[in-house]
Amino acid sequence: MIYSFSMTGGGTQMDVFRLIVINIMFPIFFTVAIGVFLQRKFSFDLQTLSKINTYFLLPAVCFTNIYEGDITFTLFSKIILFLLINTSLLIVVSQLLARMQRLQGGLSASFKNSMVLSNAGNFGLPVSELVFYQHPIGLSIAVIVSAYQNIVTFTYGLFNSVGKSQKRQGTMKEILKQPIIYALLFAMVLKGVQMEIPAFIWQPVKNISDAFLAIALITLGAQIAYLKIKRIFKALLFAVVGRLIIGPVLAFLLLQLLGWEGVTAQALFIASAFPTSRNSSLLALEFNNEPEFAAQAVLISTLLSSVTVTIVVSLATIFY
Repeated sequence: MIYSFSMTGGGTQMDVFRLIVINIMFPIFFTVAIGVFLQRKFSFDLQTLSKINTYFLLPAVCFTNIYEGDITFTLFSKIILFLLINTSLLIVVSQLLARMQRLQGGLSASFKNSMVLSNAGNFGLPVSELVFYQHPIGLSIAVIVSAYQNIVTFTYGLFNSVGKSQKRQGTMKEILKQPIIYALLFAMVLKGVQMEIPAFIWQPVKNISDAFLAIALITLGAQIAYLKIKRIFKALLFAVVGRLIIGPVLAFLLLQLLGWEGVTAQALFIASAFPTSRNSSLLALEFNNEPEFAAQAVLISTLLSSVTVTIVVSLATIFY
């Protein structure tokens, strides 16, 4: 049900893997590389790029895909249930790994955020757009995952970053500032009452949505353009393995336990493999929680995801 790969004529799973690399991962990282090049040449303002994505393009993607998709309230509830359980499992595992390594203070906070917070926006949605281009419901699920990750960032991620001794204020304010949440709710309401959107409104919104893929990947490239790998130590390896390998393994086991199949299982399984969110790095920088560690976790997980996400997409074609 993923990408239209033909298995006729003696095709093997290796053929599917090769086609995923060529048709999905290469376009993704080619565009990211262009973003790296443009950032080094022109030095874009990252705050401006981030705001364009967060407050302009992402809400349009969310609105159009939820409005056009086949997400029912029952399916929406199932997706949220899965995400809550999966996130809880990741939090527990990240805490156990942090204790096992005897990580303290800011390093412990950044380690746990690097495992739990995933880049479901700038990375995840473009991947899902290419993977599920023939199955819009898969992209709609990816949009819900992206909105959910925003909420997790400004609840668990923020609480984890500020520490027990500091005041945890402004969390709800940060959540309420995220326009993707309103776009999601508005689309579900209009879909529920079956209200038709006039063409002169729908067309510009759709055009904005179509621009997201390229701009999001250019932004991701710009964000990692100057990140450097200075030294790799055990905690960093554990964080990357936790995000790229343990995350998908937990998701797979949960999906097997729930007995889910089809596009829903594929989309959630693939979403579990996305690299560390840059928000984890921003939180580490804001609260001085080993920002160098957090930035390296973002960079390494993003680079390695070219391999791991390809494998997960291939496995999704086998299992679901």
